[in-house]
Amino acid sequence: MTTQFITRPDGARIFAQMDGPENAPVVVFSNSLGTTLHLWDAVLERLPRGLRILRYDMRGHGRSDVPDAPYTMGQLVGDAEAVCDTFDIKDALFVGLSVGGMIAQGLAVKRPDLIRAMVLSNTAAKIGNPDFWEDRINAIRASGMAAISDGVMQRWFGRDFYATPAISVWKAMFEAAPIEGYAGVCAAISGTDFYTPTSGLRIPTLGIAGTEDASTPADLVRETVDLIPGSQFALIRRTGHLPCVEKPDEFAAHLVDFLNATGHFA
Repeated sequence: MTTQFITRPDGARIFAQMDGPENAPVVVFSNSLGTTLHLWDAVLERLPRGLRILRYDMRGHGRSDVPDAPYTMGQLVGDAEAVCDTFDIKDALFVGLSVGGMIAQGLAVKRPDLIRAMVLSNTAAKIGNPDFWEDRINAIRASGMAAISDGVMQRWFGRDFYATPAISVWKAMFEAAPIEGYAGVCAAISGTDFYTPTSGLRIPTLGIAGTEDASTPADLVRETVDLIPGSQFALIRRTGHLPCVEKPDEFAAHLVDFLNATGHFA
């Protein structure tokens, strides 16, 4: 395992972690709003050996620095670009969930040399609207992360998983997210509409959605991946916004199938 802090032009340091053998096929994972790179732990345990795995905490989250809000999607895409360049990554498979999937779309347009295929999980070319995100920012600034955490958990998870004690780990992760960092990324999502640039992409793409996702419903995910000719779509039943947490076996199986189908790992 190799870890590194990458300093960006505005002085913010982005924490990244690389695991796996040198010269192996690379898979980059980008996590969702309110989570850290540990979002992917259960999936990584189920992937075949022989992959090089790059994860990072987006600005304002995890071990990365927390600059003053607001952030822009350009900054988030630039952070992912810098992480890949620091580790000399080319032709990776990029897996992004929620805002991580927006970052994947933006990076694929900006730096096609970095991404040869991508997985867009529980994401869209545009998520929500400015009023929704402004209300979310105002709520956490007024009352803190804990005040909205239960409502967010209901959006994150399907009914089966929500009813188990397992959500306590994710509730704690969400409530530990810095208010400034969370608000900053909310602002970045609010200002993003990738419908036009994403429709110009021509790379292998897999969309993954959960049937009980209240944040990015399955039809919205499908609409986004359908912008890219030849894309595939997988629906994971009885899961919400984080199927990689709720059903890691099924999520990993879809990922491995896509790895093999694209020739990224054989």
